[in-house]
Parts: sequence; structure tokens; C-alpha cells
Amino acid sequence: MKIDRFEDLEVWQLAREICNDVEFLFETTLLGKRYALKDQMDRSSGSIMDNVAEGFGRGGNLEFRNFLGYSKGSCSELKSQLYRAMDKDLITKEQFTALTDKCDKENAKLGSFISYLSRTEHKGIKFKK
Repeated sequence: MKIDRFEDLEVWQLAREICNDVEFLFETTLLGKRYALKDQMDRSSGSIMDNVAEGFGRGGNLEFRNFLGYSKGSCSELKSQLYRAMDKDLITKEQFTALTDKCDKENAKLGSFISYLSRTEHKGIKFKK
């Protein structure tokens, strides 16, 4: 199956869902009043989806894999920030678990996608003759 738009990638779709879930926490919990942590979480959650999109847009397999790796890093960063939010009683254990489970799922999907891209012969659209 050929993917022509980053919006069609499952890893981007899940990253967008995570980003929206984080925004919901800002609007409904005390986390929204902790500006420094909120800003960090906003940037890391957005970075997950943005790096998938940027890597896709680069048009090369190696660059795409690098950007997917950045997404994995941002996903782990967000998970650590969620621990901080829970430890400060800004979010509940249930909210923490729901979102960290999504982060774990996203990290696994990103890792699988990186592995697939490492094995494929396709080097990306910018290398087509």
C-alpha cells in the first residue's frame, strides 16, 4: 500500500490523539495552571506528531527513520513528564495510566516502523529517477 500523505500513517494518527489527550488534561486538571510543565508537555506531545510529518516530508528513507527516532524520544519525554504530573497530584493515576499506555503503544509502533524502513529496499521518493 502506497502512502501519499503523512496524515494516513497510523503513527501520526496516534500521535495526534496523544497530543489532543494532553490538551484535554490542560483544560480539565490542575496541570493547566502549571505553566512550565504544561509548556514542556505541549512541546513534547506536539513534537511526536510533528517529527513524523517532517520526516515523511523529507522524502528519504534514512531521514525519515531519523525523524521517527526523534518522535520516539519525544514520546519517552512526555511519559516522564506524565510521571511528574502524577507525582505532583496534577493528574490522577487513571489519567496517567491511560496516556502512558498510549505512549507505550506509540513507541512500539514507531519502533516497528523504523525496523520496517531499515529492511525495505525503497529509499524514498527523492531518490526516484
